[in-house]
Amino acid sequence: MLKDSEDAYGHALYDHFNGRGGYEITERDDGFFDVSLGPDLYFSEYETWSNREKEAIAHAEGRVLDIGCGAGRHSLYLQEHGHEVVGVDISPLAIRTCRLRGLRNAEVKSISEIGPELGIFDTIIMFGNNFGLLQGYEPAKAYLRKFSIMTSDTARILAESRDPYRTEVPEHLEYHEFNRKRGRMAGQMSLRVHYKKFVTPWFDYLIVSKEEMQDIVSGTGWVISRCFEESQGIYSVVIEKE
Repeated sequence: MLKDSEDAYGHALYDHFNGRGGYEITERDDGFFDVSLGPDLYFSEYETWSNREKEAIAHAEGRVLDIGCGAGRHSLYLQEHGHEVVGVDISPLAIRTCRLRGLRNAEVKSISEIGPELGIFDTIIMFGNNFGLLQGYEPAKAYLRKFSIMTSDTARILAESRDPYRTEVPEHLEYHEFNRKRGRMAGQMSLRVHYKKFVTPWFDYLIVSKEEMQDIVSGTGWVISRCFEESQGIYSVVIEKE
């Protein structure tokens, strides 16, 4: 669980929910700063979602685990459509926001704390580039194997990522090379989030191409069965058990 002083993301969401604006600044470990699309995206309604999200979420079945649920936009949509949903997030204020918005089952947990006590799921969702929460090549394979024992025989994972190579930004290309030199995947980022006086701890976040995702999934008991892609290399996938 994040301390209050570390919950930058949660404070931004909670402020936005209460009509006090909110923004999100990300800092990468090479000194690169960026401003995200922010809370407007995290609170967006189904009608404004991308076609790839709409196509992918249509494959949700049964009991659902939303990893990195944020403000709960995907969880709430599925709950409204009759699914039992468990939303988890490392941010206490994100979970408070989800509960205030009506999500019936929301818990403060990091991805490393997810375990059998949550029960068996039919669908795991990781939208909003949240395949990145798998952190790196080897950790991702380990998490996928763990997900296999937490899910039913016909379970699926609905996830989103972005091809890191679809860029011409010099700072991003330099970062790819910086990563390769230290034995990391090109799109494996170390980040922290700033909002007002709040700053998260550093965390790893993995952005991968479709080919890299296929390599990660291979040998874990899962297989990519569908891919929905739009512009700028952003794509959603349906991952099913072999």
